[in-house]
Amino acid sequence: MNHRIVLSTTGTVLYIEAAMMLIPLLIAMGFKEHKQALAFLAAILIATGVGFLLRRVAPPQRQDIFSKEGFVIVAMAWLALSLVGALPFTISGAIPHYIDALFETVSGFTTTGATLLQDVEALSYSMQFWRCFTHWIGGMGILVFVTIISAKAPDRTMHILRAEMPGPTMDKLAPKSKDTARILYLLYMALTVLEIVFLLLGGMSLFDSMVHALSTAGTGGFGAYNASAANFSPYIQWVLTAFMFLFGVNFNLYYLLLLKRGTELLRNTELKVYAGIVLVSVAAITIDILPLYQSFSVSLRQAAFQVTSIMSTTGFITADFTVWSPLSKMILLMLMFVGGCAGSTAGGLKVSRLTILCKMIRRELRHTLRPRMVDVIKVDGHQLSEQTAHSIVVYFALYMLCVAGLLVALSFSPFDLETNLFASLSCFNNVGPGFGMVGPLGNYSPYSPAIKLFLCAGMLLGRLEIYPMLLLFVPAAWRKK
Repeated sequence: MNHRIVLSTTGTVLYIEAAMMLIPLLIAMGFKEHKQALAFLAAILIATGVGFLLRRVAPPQRQDIFSKEGFVIVAMAWLALSLVGALPFTISGAIPHYIDALFETVSGFTTTGATLLQDVEALSYSMQFWRCFTHWIGGMGILVFVTIISAKAPDRTMHILRAEMPGPTMDKLAPKSKDTARILYLLYMALTVLEIVFLLLGGMSLFDSMVHALSTAGTGGFGAYNASAANFSPYIQWVLTAFMFLFGVNFNLYYLLLLKRGTELLRNTELKVYAGIVLVSVAAITIDILPLYQSFSVSLRQAAFQVTSIMSTTGFITADFTVWSPLSKMILLMLMFVGGCAGSTAGGLKVSRLTILCKMIRRELRHTLRPRMVDVIKVDGHQLSEQTAHSIVVYFALYMLCVAGLLVALSFSPFDLETNLFASLSCFNNVGPGFGMVGPLGNYSPYSPAIKLFLCAGMLLGRLEIYPMLLLFVPAAWRKK
């Protein structure tokens, strides 16, 4: 283990976080929020100071970043990012208790959107912006940005990208990993700006357009209003629906579209399955809730919004879906597991993994009937390696174990099984809202500080796809070579 590069990179992440806090600091100064401005200034100084110490104490003697370092760097960086990112909330008094502020910050950076705030509208402009900005930072990944600005060891930084970007595989869009990261971020920013424009065209204010676009881009779900998106016009809700769907798509496909390779995009299995699940789910829920709303257009809009919100793991809300029929609620529950596409900002298991798992089940059934038959799994015309297939099965097993472990931890709380189950699923899958006490009209504030820390761990495990966080507790990962 190259301990120095781990600590040095963590210090760089804190430098970047300090720089990003300058934006809400300027907003606080612009709106004359003096207390909040001082809070951000203090947090910036702390982030800069700790970052300086980490880089000064542990200057890297060599720039090697192998797979092991990549995973540990990602885990350490996200922990540091969350611990420091919670400071403005606590220092300003917006969220007085640090554990609560940490929960809200982890929920932001992991793009979960689970909240414990009773009155979001009571927050100042700068705090609302920082809260939603954490979604945008965490959506594409802070280490992806570090890769862009890093001038050293560009070929090795692909290990960092693989550890931070969600999905079973991480493909290069360019020969150098730095160029791949730059392309991803440019696409990310372009889609965010495009959404801001569409929201402005719907009559939304510039500030509201920015914070909701940031939350949608990161598929997080934090907003500026207690009613989430329920009070927005139908136009705004449809815009949010469209962009929640778009941000749940693999960003590699947008690059192919720019290269005018649209035929490859149309042949993409994951995209077709993703779109198919959304369309079928919207159709089923629209028909199911039609008697409740007595209007096809309203039912379609509500169904489309909640399906894309849950499947993209954004978590915006336009209706109390806990009063919907068991069929609609079951569909939303299944979508929590599915999530978006690999290489998107969405959480969940990912459509690609579930598609491959289904193909593996089909292969095993056919192999049972014909033991001597050689049957390979193909995805988009390419043969899937047995190593990748094996890693997906192992990940699925780990996923179920982690969710079960989180549920056991939450069982020590005094709340019912439904609440604890959906709190576990929502936090681990980075969805946010669930059913029971943590449904659309509730939040996570009743949980004890200890349980909130477990939920923070679940959110980090889900966002970083388990391995980086688990490796922190494996002694072999810290041994020197």
